[in-house]
Amino acid sequence: MMQNLLVILFVGVFSLGAFAQEKKVAKIEFKTDVIDYGTIEKGSDGVRTFVFTNTGNAPLIISSVKSTCGCTVPKKPTEPIMPGETGEIEVKYDTNRVNPIRKTITVISNAETPTVALKIKGLVVDPNKTSVLEKKQKSMIEQ
Repeated sequence: MMQNLLVILFVGVFSLGAFAQEKKVAKIEFKTDVIDYGTIEKGSDGVRTFVFTNTGNAPLIISSVKSTCGCTVPKKPTEPIMPGETGEIEVKYDTNRVNPIRKTITVISNAETPTVALKIKGLVVDPNKTSVLEKKQKSMIEQ
C-alpha cells in the first residue's frame, strides 16, 4: 500500500514537472533612457536613436510610442523584436525651436514592464541672435 502511494506521488510530481513550462515574457532593456543633445544650433539635425534589446524569451511588440509635445516625433519598430535581438526607436526633435529641450517619450509594449519613459534634453541656440543674458552682459560691459 505504501509503495503504491509512493509510486502515485512520484508519477504525479513527474507529470506536473513535464507540463510546467517557463512563462514566456518579453523584456525591454534600453542602452540608455536619456539622450542629451547638448547645445545644438537652430536647424541642425534633430534625429536621435534609442537602442534597446529584447532580453526576454518571447517576441517584443511595441504597440505605441508617444511624445509629450508635437515638436518631438518618435518612430517605433513595425515588426516584433525577437528574443535576443535589438531594435530602435527614432526620435526627431524640431530644432527650429530655440529653447531648452526637456521632453518625455512614452513607450508601451507587451514587455514585463509595459510602460517605459525615455527622455531627451539639451539646448537649441540661434547663433545669429544674441540671448537676453548676452545682451545684459554686453550692456554691463559698455557701462
